[in-house]
Amino acid sequence: MSLRFAYTGRSATGAVHGEIDGPDADAVASLLRDRGVTPLRIERTAGDGGASGVAGNPLSTLLERWTQPPVSPTDLLLFSRQLHTLLRSGVPILRALAGLQESATGERMKQTLAQVRRSLESGQELSMSLAQQNRVFDAFFIAMVRVGEMTGRLDVIFMQLFKHIEFDVFMRQQVKSAVRYPMFVGIAMAIAMGVINIMVIPAFATVFKGFGAELPLATRILLATSNFTLQWGWLLAIGAVGAFLALRSWIATAPGAYAWDHLRLRIPLAGKIVQKATLARLARSFSLALKSGVPIEQALTVVAQTVDNHFIARKVEGIRESVQRGDTILRAAAATGVFTPVVLQMIAVGEDTGTVDELMDEVADLYTNEVQYELKTLAQQLEPILIAFLGALVLVLALGVFLPMWDLGRVALKR
Repeated sequence: MSLRFAYTGRSATGAVHGEIDGPDADAVASLLRDRGVTPLRIERTAGDGGASGVAGNPLSTLLERWTQPPVSPTDLLLFSRQLHTLLRSGVPILRALAGLQESATGERMKQTLAQVRRSLESGQELSMSLAQQNRVFDAFFIAMVRVGEMTGRLDVIFMQLFKHIEFDVFMRQQVKSAVRYPMFVGIAMAIAMGVINIMVIPAFATVFKGFGAELPLATRILLATSNFTLQWGWLLAIGAVGAFLALRSWIATAPGAYAWDHLRLRIPLAGKIVQKATLARLARSFSLALKSGVPIEQALTVVAQTVDNHFIARKVEGIRESVQRGDTILRAAAATGVFTPVVLQMIAVGEDTGTVDELMDEVADLYTNEVQYELKTLAQQLEPILIAFLGALVLVLALGVFLPMWDLGRVALKR
């Protein structure tokens, strides 16, 4: 019986997707590999009477997704470390997954492991079973597991994946801790400005109208801003929500994601941190793939899929294409314009000595240390900007509110 499957994958020309007929997902994966396509996700189409993507009542499935927390990076961290330990101890993969399913604390992770076990029991490979859970396991995770299957070193691969996820979790925690203080200050300032415009200034407006004289410029600005907020605030709120939704829809497109990620790298203060953190992950992923025995061109393809910045991912694709044409990694990396001279020198040494994987680890450590330093000093760099903005806000409010009162007091004294 032939079934219809939808697939996404990678080929020498880039990302591919489509539909194909086959008896089961394993046969479809073999067919795709014969065509030079590395499958990343294979699932039954919705019209095939039993697609793997939706089972049972669609409403209950949606409610389940909303009420249950998703699989967190911490869950993947524990899964990789524990599976490494079990496989290294000689425990069969199915028994290891059964034990991890019982010990998993999250319901979503238990369901995911149960589906992976069922797929394995039906005769599919572990990488293909994980690829069917593409909402949980990303392309890099699946590609590295496939490498482990080919080399017979699954236990080593899961330890390397543990270190990779640990690095990602650490970087995200560092970023959150660095932006927490400026974010709270910004929110407090926005709330204060809203309260002043909606409640404070209108209360003073009736007093200012009784002056019978021309008000200072700062006071007029405050009154005009307050009146505009009271009359058209609802329209501003709708416009802000609409702009946010439009921006999200635009970012979801390929040109929008590319332009947005390029803009993120050019934001003052934060842009260089984003760039260095992305390059640290790139170097770490590239080193991990090379150490696992992945050829350079395939490693660059995998890395391009895992970099969470479309602009830099496009640069990595350019490096891969240059290497395919016979160029060196050094010249291809230099042409991208995103690597520092120090990093380019390290790449040159790695190519000369045949230790690109080790030097990529050094590059990752270098960028990681720089990101940590930048994050530690980010609050100190933002403090003068926040203080200056607060000072300007207080100055405008003081001039707008107290200057008319000062003029009124001076007129009263003259009388």
